[in-house]
Amino acid sequence: MQKIKKLLSGILIGILLFLVVGYFSSSTIRNMIKYNFADINDYQIFPKRDIAKPAAAIHFPTSNLPFYLSEVIPQANGNFEKYLADNQSVAFLIIHNDTLQYEKYFENYNASSIVTSFSMAKSVTSILIGCALQDSLIHSVQEPITNYITELKNKKGFDKITIEHLLKMTSGIHFNESYWNPFGEAAKFYYGDDIKNYIANLRIEYPAGEKFDYISGNTQLLGLILERSLKTKTVTAYLQEKIWTPLGMEYDASWSMDNEKDGMEKTFCCINARARDFAKIGELYLHKGNWNGKQIINTDWVTQSTKVDTSNGSAWFYQYQWWLPSQEGDFMAQGILGQYIYVNPNKNIVIVRLGKTTADAEWKELFMQIAKLY
Repeated sequence: MQKIKKLLSGILIGILLFLVVGYFSSSTIRNMIKYNFADINDYQIFPKRDIAKPAAAIHFPTSNLPFYLSEVIPQANGNFEKYLADNQSVAFLIIHNDTLQYEKYFENYNASSIVTSFSMAKSVTSILIGCALQDSLIHSVQEPITNYITELKNKKGFDKITIEHLLKMTSGIHFNESYWNPFGEAAKFYYGDDIKNYIANLRIEYPAGEKFDYISGNTQLLGLILERSLKTKTVTAYLQEKIWTPLGMEYDASWSMDNEKDGMEKTFCCINARARDFAKIGELYLHKGNWNGKQIINTDWVTQSTKVDTSNGSAWFYQYQWWLPSQEGDFMAQGILGQYIYVNPNKNIVIVRLGKTTADAEWKELFMQIAKLY
């Protein structure tokens, strides 16, 4: 009996050791332990595809007029720049009437400092989906996603999910959005090295079109649809062609990938760029997709992407990968650590805030207060 107990005990210990070794050999776990929680400097730790600035950059004209934010923003208590610094901002820009009215940097950051976009990349991915529709690479947002992601065809419920369901975050896909949970999907997608394999293992939680649920998996599926529709061109190359070069971005940029060998862009996050170039993305949508007289993206796509709509399970405050702070026509791209591109067409204003965390500030309310000044 004692021999049997020892044998069973040895087997159990062996199984536990096997599980522990397997657990800590996972790329997701290794990266979580090594890098801890997501950080605005994470562009340094992941493989990437580079985006080149065009030969001729377009620069914002700047205003020489003083801008007395400290006197009109109640939260600032008479010192707006201290308020921004105290709330862990690294960049804050205000563009009004296409002119740079305010530009400040903190924490040793400057105009050339790279910051990871986090989920602001979701809005950029949406722009590229619109471009792919415009280029007839994708036929309709009503197409089932299995037209492009064929490996999901035999999985129950995925043939009912359309591209629009992904855009509106109403897909019904099960996805744990926590970056802290090593077994959750968000952590795997962010820290792991095989996103396509993770996609193949997704499952349905409830029927598509039933309700809104913000999950990064939806945007990563949009990225795979883009990749499949582009065929030989990468998503990064498409961003270069459709946005970076036409908008005359001032700086090089990059898009983080899951692995170096045959990597896929993390389209739910992780465009690594500078504040002024993020602002140009807001300016493009401020002008309904028109840039210096050239229609980069269809006006109808911009309108559809940013309008209030509650049909088919959609939430009024979120449309095609853009957040709607109010029902008065403004919209914004937003990242997990307090990255924002706020656009208010009625006031002809774009605001960019980049930071290490959201801290204690109510940024959405602050942006709307600033917009009211104009």
